[in-house]
Amino acid sequence: MERIPITRKGYEALKAELERIKKVDRPANIIAIEEARAHGDLSENAEYDAAKERQQFINGRISELGYKLGNADIIDPEQLPRDRVVFGSRVLLENIETGENVEYQLVGPDESNIDEGRISVSSPLGQAIIGKRPDDEITVQAPGGKRVYELVEIL
Repeated sequence: MERIPITRKGYEALKAELERIKKVDRPANIIAIEEARAHGDLSENAEYDAAKERQQFINGRISELGYKLGNADIIDPEQLPRDRVVFGSRVLLENIETGENVEYQLVGPDESNIDEGRISVSSPLGQAIIGKRPDDEITVQAPGGKRVYELVEIL
């Protein structure tokens, strides 16, 4: 069974999404299907078709979230080593070319949000910094070309 690394915050977010889908989205979609059925001929009823497609999406997302939650390996970043970068680490990187500093936290794929400074451990940068120590140089092949960073600090 595949274990999926996730922080407690990420786990709780997935759990909340599953609850919302089950208690809000699915019941609302059932009502939409019933209303569309009431309009008569289902063979040419776009509202019915859309509601049925939404139902398939909802059921698929419920299954996906159930799988992820069931296989979640909750990792507490506070309990991790600070001498090298591991899942959950917060890091300060310096772009060697521009001198710009960026701060990221390595999280699971379902938690990543670049705008909030969370990158996936499976992203190119995430994979490149795993195991690195302060003052190590990190080279990443990004869509815009090669980027070189220095790991300034593990926060």
